[in-house]
Amino acid sequence: MRQSLENSGKVSVVDKVKGYIKLARPKQWIKNLFVFAALIFAKHIFELDYVTKVLLAFFCFCMISACVYIINDVIDAEKDKLHPKKKLRPVASGRISKTEALVFLSGLLPVSVIGAFMLDISFAVVLLLYFANNILYSIKVKHMVILDVMSIALGFLLRVIGGALVIKVYISPWILLCTLLLSLFLGFSKRRNELVILENGANSHRKILEEYSLEFIDNMLSIVTACTVMAYSLYTFMSSNTYYMMLTIPFVLYGIFRYQYIIYRKKEGGSPEETVLSDMPLMINIILWALASIIILYIE
Repeated sequence: MRQSLENSGKVSVVDKVKGYIKLARPKQWIKNLFVFAALIFAKHIFELDYVTKVLLAFFCFCMISACVYIINDVIDAEKDKLHPKKKLRPVASGRISKTEALVFLSGLLPVSVIGAFMLDISFAVVLLLYFANNILYSIKVKHMVILDVMSIALGFLLRVIGGALVIKVYISPWILLCTLLLSLFLGFSKRRNELVILENGANSHRKILEEYSLEFIDNMLSIVTACTVMAYSLYTFMSSNTYYMMLTIPFVLYGIFRYQYIIYRKKEGGSPEETVLSDMPLMINIILWALASIIILYIE
């Protein structure tokens, strides 16, 4: 009996650790890969010093992102209990208490900020702007129609800018524009999924959903989709030293079309990182796009 109690204690500790890991949402760290955009397009991907700095920047963004997720989970715990998926989050489910979550935050936040300042001051400023943007989003902006999605898009832009600043390279405005449009596409897709999944209970979970309708979001998605394709196509025409970058346009088209298929037919897309990781055709397409871009940029 004593042995079973000990085993029970071990399971409890393991479950607690899993709760802390889940609280940091490592699956969503895939969004931080946008930090590598400047490294790839500035053609420094095979230079160890540059790669090391961007990797460290990536880890800083992962840690600060975890801090943001912890704060969100604490603030939205009661509302998350009403969501079919979010009710399983550590704080909402009760696996991790709000106090434990805040203690975890108090240790993680200083490490991420100090690490960023040790890496580069300008990068650290961008990281703090990213954190401030997310705090404002959690407190106020997520209740403001359209601006809530634009705030999400700003987070992606800051990742790209941070990746450029940490290695002191120029990044094309076309890349920033494509990042903005793509992130708006993902943001509106997320709102659409919430409306579909929650149906009549959408307003009780997220009040801002009162301001959205499927028709309105579909119109926004149509506009953003067209703009994304045009912006990326213009980038390949005008912003590269080689016209071979135009060969990557089909990958972008397929990726957007596939994501829309997932949104409209599979009724998913509420979590972009989970969508990418769970859909093999989409993941393969992204990998092929990245490989094709690297080959074209570096072998010209």
